[in-house]
Amino acid sequence: MSDSYTVTDPSGNSVELPKVQGTLGPPAVDVRKLYASTGGFTFDPGFTSTCSCESGITYIDGNEGVLLYRGYRADELAKKSNFIEVCYLLLNGELPTKAEYDEFESAIRMHTMINESLKRFFTGFHYDAHPMAMLSSIVGGMSAFYHDTTNTSDPEHRTIFARRMIAKIPTIAAAAYKYSVGQPLVYPSNDLDYCSNFLRMMFAVPAEEYAVDPVAAEALDVLFILHADHEQNASTSTVRLAGSTGCNPYAAMASGISALWGPAHGGANEAVLNMLNQIGSVDNIDQYIAKAKDKSDPFRLMGFGHRVYKNFDPRATVIREHCHKVLKAYGGDSDGKLELAMRLEEIALKDEYFVEKKLYPNVDFYSGIIYKALGIPTNMFTPMFAIGRTVGWVAHYLEMVSDPGMRIGRPRQIYTGADERAYTDIGSR
Repeated sequence: MSDSYTVTDPSGNSVELPKVQGTLGPPAVDVRKLYASTGGFTFDPGFTSTCSCESGITYIDGNEGVLLYRGYRADELAKKSNFIEVCYLLLNGELPTKAEYDEFESAIRMHTMINESLKRFFTGFHYDAHPMAMLSSIVGGMSAFYHDTTNTSDPEHRTIFARRMIAKIPTIAAAAYKYSVGQPLVYPSNDLDYCSNFLRMMFAVPAEEYAVDPVAAEALDVLFILHADHEQNASTSTVRLAGSTGCNPYAAMASGISALWGPAHGGANEAVLNMLNQIGSVDNIDQYIAKAKDKSDPFRLMGFGHRVYKNFDPRATVIREHCHKVLKAYGGDSDGKLELAMRLEEIALKDEYFVEKKLYPNVDFYSGIIYKALGIPTNMFTPMFAIGRTVGWVAHYLEMVSDPGMRIGRPRQIYTGADERAYTDIGSR
């Protein structure tokens, strides 16, 4: 196999472009010298065929349904590991020893509180503001409080930032929820594990005792693992692009949160519940299944199939088990939405149309159902995604700023505007 590709420009001149091969996956064409050699650029709207960086964190094989974190299958980690251990793995490249794990977990526990002045930021929002608006704003504002982690060239700053960010994002998300429902913010309790602590901050109130349900904590732990990273997706690429400017790390994280807020990205599980509300009841399923199959109908079933995974979503296989476990433990379904979701799942797994087109229930479908069963409101679904994905953003940010060859991101364009023209005085137009 050749180590280069031959490209011929419109004038018939040929140029050899190096081939770049990673550990796994297809090779890439190194086009960095294309413009200098041919005077032309590549054109790839959405960057769907463009490798923007080299990374050793996550690998996806969409055709085979494989998701690897540092070489470990994410679905295996979800069954055997826990979120804090996966955080260590993504940040450091290897699974921790017992001593390393204990030190790392202790550091995360000790960073869970937020500066008291940050609490006042929440009162600047209207009570019905979306929690993602609060999340992105508060995280961006952290740079005004934590100056000891804004020097990206200092390894110690980077380490403290990483641990601080992972520890505080659940506290900020829970505080956003509490403010939206008019309840007092609940301080973290460092004797609890990561997910139990978050559930307590979400649902405890000062007037009574709160006991964390281990079924709920376990389900969240698995969800956070499966959402921890997903290679160069829109929000991760946004973090990298923003971070390449040399901005403070909290600003880069806030940019990722803003990108995740989009309904085509992190808002997909929220869209699942909105879809269930639109369908209404089990009695309307046949009507909406017909609409979904009609290419001329704008209705789409949300939470089915995946842009990257062509056969199945490896994350969905694991989370499906926990989804049914949670539904069994939380049997209440007052509005019938969970029954409706399970009926849709049954159809998607058996109906010839869905099977043929590989429209299987994906991780967003199951995560939305779990969140609803646990009593987490729909507008908190994307913040839940952000909690899990924060470690992935941090890992990619650290990988990028630690690279001595890092360059500021600068995509090119094909200009389609007006040709050069002379200014005309306003009275002559």
